[in-house]
Amino acid sequence: MAQTTADKFLQESASKSFDMQHRQIIQTAIDKYTVSAEVGQQKFFDLDNAKTKANLIKWKTMENLDRYLLDFESNFTARGGKVIWANDANEAREEIARIMERHQANSVVKSKSMATEEIDLNHFLASKQIECIESDLGEFIIQLLDQKPYHFVTPAMHLTLEEIAKLFHEKFETPLEATAEDITMKARELLREKYLTADIGITGANFLLADSGSIAISENEGNARLTTTFPKVHIAVVGIEKVIPSIKDLDLYWPLLATHGTGQNLTVYNSIISGPKSPTERDGPEEMYVILLDNGRTNVLEQKEQRQGLYCIRCGACLNVCPIYQNIGGHTYKTTYQGPIGSLISPHLSGMKEFKHLSYASSLCGKCTEVCPVGIDIQKMLLLNRRDAVQQDLVSNVEKKGWSLFTWAIQKRSIIDLFGGKFKNFFVKRFFKKAWGEQRELPPIAAKSFSQQWKKKHKKDK
Repeated sequence: MAQTTADKFLQESASKSFDMQHRQIIQTAIDKYTVSAEVGQQKFFDLDNAKTKANLIKWKTMENLDRYLLDFESNFTARGGKVIWANDANEAREEIARIMERHQANSVVKSKSMATEEIDLNHFLASKQIECIESDLGEFIIQLLDQKPYHFVTPAMHLTLEEIAKLFHEKFETPLEATAEDITMKARELLREKYLTADIGITGANFLLADSGSIAISENEGNARLTTTFPKVHIAVVGIEKVIPSIKDLDLYWPLLATHGTGQNLTVYNSIISGPKSPTERDGPEEMYVILLDNGRTNVLEQKEQRQGLYCIRCGACLNVCPIYQNIGGHTYKTTYQGPIGSLISPHLSGMKEFKHLSYASSLCGKCTEVCPVGIDIQKMLLLNRRDAVQQDLVSNVEKKGWSLFTWAIQKRSIIDLFGGKFKNFFVKRFFKKAWGEQRELPPIAAKSFSQQWKKKHKKDK
C-alpha cells in the first residue's frame, strides 16, 4: 500500500523530533530571533492597536478583493506595466516561458520569493535549459543543495556554518574553515556578474499597492534592488492576497513586517516599483510584468470563516513560536508554507484530502495567534479546518465508527463506570499507545471514576 502524505509526515516528524543536532540548530536561531523581536516590538507605542488596524485593513481588502486588484491593474498598466492573471502554477510558468521566448532570454537572476517557490519556477526553468540564479544568500545556498526553503524569512536556518562552508568548499574551492564573511564575499563575487548579464530579473513582492499601481519589496541584502535594476525585463510573481488599498498603508505594514520578521525597526532596503523605466530615467527595466497568482487562493477566499488566512504578510513569526515547527522543522511539512499559517492555508491551496493532517499538527496553545501582526486567529482556523475535513467525509471509517462509539458511551455514565480502571488501562494501551507516541508513557487511569469516588465520599459523610 502506497504511503500517504500524512504517513510520511508522521514518520518524518517522529524522526526529526529526536534529532538533537537539528533541535539545537533551530533553537539557537529562534532564541536569537526571540530576543530581537521583543526589542523591536517594544518600539510600538501601542502594538495591539497597530495589529487591530492592520487586521481591519486586510479585512476590508479581502472583502473587496476584486475591486482592489482591478484598481492595481488599471494604475500599473497606466504607467506602462503589464499585468498577467494566472489561475494556477502551470499558467504562471507558461506565461513566464512565453515572456522568456519572446525576449530570447537564456538567463535569469532571481530574488527571494515564496510565490516562485510555490510554482516551482527554478526546476521549470532548468527543464527549459534556462539558467536561473537565486541572488538571496540563503536561497542561493539551498539552491546549491537543491532543497526547498526551510523558513519564510531564513530559508537556510537548518544549516550550520560548518555545513555551508563545506558546501562552498566543494562547489567553489573556498577554504573549509571559511567564516560567514568569507562565504558572503564569495557569493557576492559570484553573483555580481549575474546581475549584469542576466536577460530577465524575477522577484516576488511583499505588497501590491492598489492606489499607486506599485509593488513594494522589503529585503536586507539589496539583491532585489539589483535584480530589478540591471536586467532589461522584470517579472514579479505575486499572490493576489498581497494587495493593500494605499501606499499610505506601508507606514503600518512595513514596521509590523520588520519587527515580527527579524526584530528590526525597518528592513534595510524597501523599494516601491511602479512599472518600467520612463524615457527620462537611467535605471530600471525596459519592460515590467506583474503576474497575479491565484493558485488556490480563491479557495481560501471562498471559506468565509477561514478567509482571514489570506491576511498573512509572511513575517514567519508564527513559525518561530510554534512548538510543533520548532521540533519537526520546515521540510517535514512538504508544503511551500510551513508552520501554523501553512497548516491553515495549505489544505485549501493544495487539497484538503491530502493535507488535512496539517490542521492536526498543532498543540492549539494559541501562541501563533498571539504573535500574528495582523491578528489572524490561527488556532481557531485550524479547528475549523478539522471540522471541514469531517463534514467533507475525509476521515476513515474506523475513525468515524470509533468516535461514534465514544460519543455514545461518554454520554452514559453507567456505561463508563461499568468497566473498572484495569480494563480501561488495558483498552487504552492496546488501541491508543501508538497514537500517544513511543517516547511517552500513557498516564494510568484511576481504578474508580471521579463519579464513583464522589458518591463513595458523600455516602461516608452521611
